[in-house]
Amino acid sequence: MQAQPARRPPDTIRVSAERPQVGHRHRVGADVHTSGHDPRTPRPHAAAGSRVPCGAADAFDALRLRWRRALIGSGFDPAAEPYASRLAALGATAAGFRGTMAPAGESLWPDQPLASSDSVTGGYARLRVMALAYAQAGTGLTGDASLRDDVVAGLDHLHGHAYHASTTFYGNWWDWNIGAPLALTDTMTLVHDALSSTQLGSWLAAIDHFVPSADQLLHVGPATGANRVDVCAVLARRGMLGRSAAKLAAARDGLSPVLVQVRAGDGFYADGSFIQHRRVPYTGTYGEVLLSGLAAMLAWLAESPWAVTSSHRRVLFDAVATTYAPFIHNGLVMDAVSGRAIARNQSDHQRGHAVSAGILQLAASAPPAEAAVWKAMVKGWTQRERWANITVDPKLGIPALAAVLAVRDDPAVTPSPEPVGHRLFASMDRAVHRRPGWAAVLSLCSGRTAFYETTNGENLKGWHTSNGAYHYWGDTWGGGQYSDSYWPTVDPYRLPGITASRKTLADAWGGAFGLPRPDTVWAGGACDGAHAALGQDTRGPDSSLKAKKSWFFVGDTITCLGAGITATDGTAVETTIDNRGLGGGPLTGSLTVDGVGRPAATGWSATFPDAGWAQLDGAAGYIFPGGADVRVLSESRTGSWSQISASGSTAPISRDYLTLWLDHGVDPAGASYHYLLLPGADAGTTAARAANPTVTALSNTTTAQAITDSATGVTAANFFTAGTAGPVTVSAPCSVLIHEHGGQLKVTVADPTRAATTVTVTLARSGYATAACDPQVSITNVDPITLVVEVGGSLGAGRSLTLGTGSAVTGGQHLTLAPVADAYVRDGSYATTNFGNDQYMIIKNASAGWARRAYLKFDLTALTGAPRRAVLWVSGHTADSAGTHTTISAYTTGSGWTENDITWNTSPALGTVEATAPLCDVTDWIPLDVTSLITSAYISGATAAVAIYQSSAGLATVINSRRNPVRPPFLQVISD
Repeated sequence: MQAQPARRPPDTIRVSAERPQVGHRHRVGADVHTSGHDPRTPRPHAAAGSRVPCGAADAFDALRLRWRRALIGSGFDPAAEPYASRLAALGATAAGFRGTMAPAGESLWPDQPLASSDSVTGGYARLRVMALAYAQAGTGLTGDASLRDDVVAGLDHLHGHAYHASTTFYGNWWDWNIGAPLALTDTMTLVHDALSSTQLGSWLAAIDHFVPSADQLLHVGPATGANRVDVCAVLARRGMLGRSAAKLAAARDGLSPVLVQVRAGDGFYADGSFIQHRRVPYTGTYGEVLLSGLAAMLAWLAESPWAVTSSHRRVLFDAVATTYAPFIHNGLVMDAVSGRAIARNQSDHQRGHAVSAGILQLAASAPPAEAAVWKAMVKGWTQRERWANITVDPKLGIPALAAVLAVRDDPAVTPSPEPVGHRLFASMDRAVHRRPGWAAVLSLCSGRTAFYETTNGENLKGWHTSNGAYHYWGDTWGGGQYSDSYWPTVDPYRLPGITASRKTLADAWGGAFGLPRPDTVWAGGACDGAHAALGQDTRGPDSSLKAKKSWFFVGDTITCLGAGITATDGTAVETTIDNRGLGGGPLTGSLTVDGVGRPAATGWSATFPDAGWAQLDGAAGYIFPGGADVRVLSESRTGSWSQISASGSTAPISRDYLTLWLDHGVDPAGASYHYLLLPGADAGTTAARAANPTVTALSNTTTAQAITDSATGVTAANFFTAGTAGPVTVSAPCSVLIHEHGGQLKVTVADPTRAATTVTVTLARSGYATAACDPQVSITNVDPITLVVEVGGSLGAGRSLTLGTGSAVTGGQHLTLAPVADAYVRDGSYATTNFGNDQYMIIKNASAGWARRAYLKFDLTALTGAPRRAVLWVSGHTADSAGTHTTISAYTTGSGWTENDITWNTSPALGTVEATAPLCDVTDWIPLDVTSLITSAYISGATAAVAIYQSSAGLATVINSRRNPVRPPFLQVISD
């Protein structure tokens, strides 16, 4: 697992301050095709001691000047606000650095001893600030030759004492691979006219020493995701400054692995998820750095011979709407996807500003119509941002600020409103629900995603942040709820939505980089785009706590159920309903319980026995069907950033909180809860809903949790085992969402465990003669409605059917057939070897001697009707040092072979490709639609044969054979 930095140096569109922010990065795989040519060997450097001219004489000079313009910005008046004060502040900061710079042996500044790798990066970052003050207008130091000479002297000193080709790296690899060279190349660009060819050559040789390619980092692992983009940026700037076409081409091509979708590990997923460190949702930080870095690279290289014109750019363009925008609300990025960055003194609004600027920078490379949509989104976010002021964001660089304000103030751009609907990100266990007037996010975890991430001394108390925590904001309220020093002052054992033991946890418990995670797999649910049924088989970090929990997002209500809450830690177990900071927005702290108000003051606590409802002004209403003993604490809490991040300020911070929770007692056995959260509801609305409820709990057990809502016609259920809840019966663990409206019935089914191939769902409904459905949903009965839903290989995504529209439906038969024979064959020296007795079959389209393919045979005599749908299910994964993601294909082939005799030389030829499916290095069910093949075989005879191979060169893939006792292959057939 690759180590990550505690902060990230300023980049193209950010920062004119000393200390940068987070490092971030990731991985993937595919070739980036370009349209540029590779120039011949460029002219050599000028003679030693001479000055390198700064005119745009060729492609390299043109790139350098474009990069310089990107660093200092354009299109704004430096004498006008908000730029004038920002530029003056930049000049003052630079003057301060200049005044304290004291080259002496092993330091450039007394407070930055070069024995620490962090000081190497920090030194280059300060020089970058000084260079910006020299290059930018309006700083008071613009064009100051002595300042420029001090910058050059500082660069010389850092090179001579730390960052040179003879240094063996020490400390954090990020400083040497990314932090220092990014700041160094920026600074070299800004003072290029003052550099000799000797200086250029020596400093670039140091970069070559530490960053020879995009594929290998100093800590031995490959560069992935955001880190890979940063490394490619280093290579590209080094190529620009060193006039190396090869380096620029390597940087361009090195972006290829980032511009694809993945099924496991770091990167973008089809459902919009973004993962870094293999199991941490990171859209808001690592994802932001990847977005900004790629956007800068695409725009910068656009008019050069190294332009990135690959169709794979579409992955990044699509990510704006599917990955980034869903987590932005009125300008802020939801903390649920910011990982350990929540422990830095950088607000969700500041992260939102960076994402907005990155989107606008990417717009320069996008199709005009798409760019226009993005600008409308950014304008809407910026105009609606009521708690923070982007013009005084110290983390946002002047070029980025100018770009955002240009769009905000452009009368030709019509701002987009906040959307309404629900988005489930099953691949990272996150969900976002939006209603008119408010938005909420839910953070879950599983064996696939971490409880939390800590490293470099950051996020020391984030244990419960992904274990059922929810956060919400209003359109005009709560915009600063989690921005106003929330994380250093909130009680980390009482985050909204979680059920947790009060057992004391050690700082940084569990290890770094998303290592701690529960040993359960049920997390996620079903979503139809408007409503959602979400659940989690909950485990406590370093605790015996177990619970089944569900959150049903239906209309303007979040219904929360918990069952089987059990622990033996010898400590109390609590479910936190809410924990609201009383700053950061118009929140008075005035609480009403069952119509009786409490004073808006801190320093009190109470238990409200058998409470029916409560409402907190400026926040939400809470309903407790059947009554609940609600605990309330109004308190002032004091903390510091250093308590959650080792490098944070030790200055004490005090904030007021109002917390509501349910106390399940010490070592509960089978405790439960049931409450409704109504974000933004006032006391009258809450009281009325409590008196006339529309939501009814159908089940709240460890087997199933389910509700029905008469106001919306939604019935939703989470099944932790096969069973029945209300009108729904299922054959395996799954999540089911039903919406009955306007004479139609829409059903969405998902498998959060990702263990099943199909789930049979029976609904106590009838009377529907037509249906429109996903291909993966088959109807086998109409009274009651019985569905066979293919959920395997979906990565937790839902499959949907709508009854009452579409084509006529009739019942059918569902049959599964095991292969009567299977084997794989291999060419080359193994061309006469039979592999018919192995528990595994290997597939790979490769060079001679390494090619392998699998054959399977099925007896169809059990079929009593013509096939409607046939799916071959195989369980497998890639196992290849060359990569992790590939595809396999099902082919027609002959059946005249036997399991114990088939070899490469005797195997039948491949026919047409029937189906292709993706897979990766994580074992999963792989569905191959072979309906046409099975239909032909059924008509012509009783035996069907299928070959599995790859249509082009691929990776070695291992699938289970019929002899494997675990997940052997089978054929699923729906027939007349």
